[in-house]
Amino acid sequence: DTDSGSVIMNTLKTIKNAIVCLVLLPRFLVAAVMFWLLDFLCIRKRVFFRMKEQEGDAIDPPLCISDSNRLFSLESLKAVWHGHKLDFLKAAHLGQVAPNTEVVQLEDQRRSRILDYAQDKRPLILNFGSYIADSLVVYIEEAHPSDGWMSTDAPYQIPKHRCLEDRLNAAQLMHLEVPGSLVVVDSMENSSNAAYGAYFDRLYILQEGKIVYQGGRGPEGYRISELRDWLNRYRDGLDRSNNQVIHV
Repeated sequence: DTDSGSVIMNTLKTIKNAIVCLVLLPRFLVAAVMFWLLDFLCIRKRVFFRMKEQEGDAIDPPLCISDSNRLFSLESLKAVWHGHKLDFLKAAHLGQVAPNTEVVQLEDQRRSRILDYAQDKRPLILNFGSYIADSLVVYIEEAHPSDGWMSTDAPYQIPKHRCLEDRLNAAQLMHLEVPGSLVVVDSMENSSNAAYGAYFDRLYILQEGKIVYQGGRGPEGYRISELRDWLNRYRDGLDRSNNQVIHV
């Protein structure tokens, strides 16, 4: 009975993986073709010039790729597939209960959970990456490790994390970039990354245990302006409720 149950579970897992592959394959192939085309510098410069012209808010980080960076490679395609798969299988969805995944504190390496950092009804910003509300920066696996899809534009050359100590050491560098922010790291099981589909980077806002804002996948979907607009609407709503006059 145990053997037959194991066979059934493995069969279901195989079917699930096959379905995921069929769903993701078209968008993955489109991304692969785009990467191949962008390796031609004349096309790359034209595309990024158009994107720069169409940039909306200056607060959003620009998408910059130097001429020396090759986009179409085995490592880049593996990273893109990984990102698409995490996004498709994520447990986090707008309006639903926020996954309470495990993270590790940077200072004392104590294990905690995402929602431990939420305070009453205040919004909690989750800033996943390789400020009017509480915020938590969650350091996840490297998008461009020095021994993988390396980027010469990265401020630091960090290899893939082999253990929790590697990830904690790399997160110390991120902490220098965001002084004053609370930084935690994802577990080596990548539970937060998987639950929130955070790879390469992503923004969320949680409130009372639910997801009230879900940003797009980074880098192109990482929009700080959307986060700011949500917080402005939230603040305006608080001001209106505080200024209400009750007539008796």
